[in-house]
Amino acid sequence: MIKDAKAHILVVEDDAALLGGLLDVLVFNGYDARGVEDGGQGLSEGLEEQFDLIILDVMLPTLDGFSICGEIRKKKPGQGIIIITAKGAEDDIVTGFKAGADDYITKPFSLREVMVRVEAVLRRTGKNMGDEEVDYRGIFFDGKNLKARAGNQSVELTRREMDIIIYLYRNQDRIVSKKELLIEVWHYADADIETRTVDIHMLKLRKKITFLIGAAPLIETVRGEGYRLLPE
Repeated sequence: MIKDAKAHILVVEDDAALLGGLLDVLVFNGYDARGVEDGGQGLSEGLEEQFDLIILDVMLPTLDGFSICGEIRKKKPGQGIIIITAKGAEDDIVTGFKAGADDYITKPFSLREVMVRVEAVLRRTGKNMGDEEVDYRGIFFDGKNLKARAGNQSVELTRREMDIIIYLYRNQDRIVSKKELLIEVWHYADADIETRTVDIHMLKLRKKITFLIGAAPLIETVRGEGYRLLPE
């Protein structure tokens, strides 16, 4: 489906065949897509020009995708970023999220998977839960500054981690499924696609909460159902 207003997408990938394939599918789906094969050039273009989305391979000449992601995220906090990782490289996915990536694609990937993730990131760019403040079970979550504090301890949160907390807080009277989080927080149109995104974000978020308040749980996992905040 051709879109009325073309989103501008930069793809940084040093495999010429893979780059060509990605550009073809993006253009076919109505996007204005450009590709570069060098990491340093990708960083320069990503900082100097305006893109709705940047897709980064991890392994690149001159500069790796994690470094590019981190630098762009510092200068452009709202930039949509997807990283491309090797299949089974969960460490790369975690590192990518730490660097500020919104989502990931693993090689080899289907065209359907690419488009589901691209469209989800484009939908949620600029559509965060807001700058809400939540005070719950001794932790103050500051949505505006992306920090959580308990006593004298504080940690920085990613926008997605804050969105998870805010969404669970808004719906604290019930269990929220992983599929619902993908639809409401990540804005996936096809939430049945296989992804470890929610699990990895929950793991990181729980570690930060443990740092603040110790082993006392805040987010409960209900096996086979989803997640909920434990009552105050």
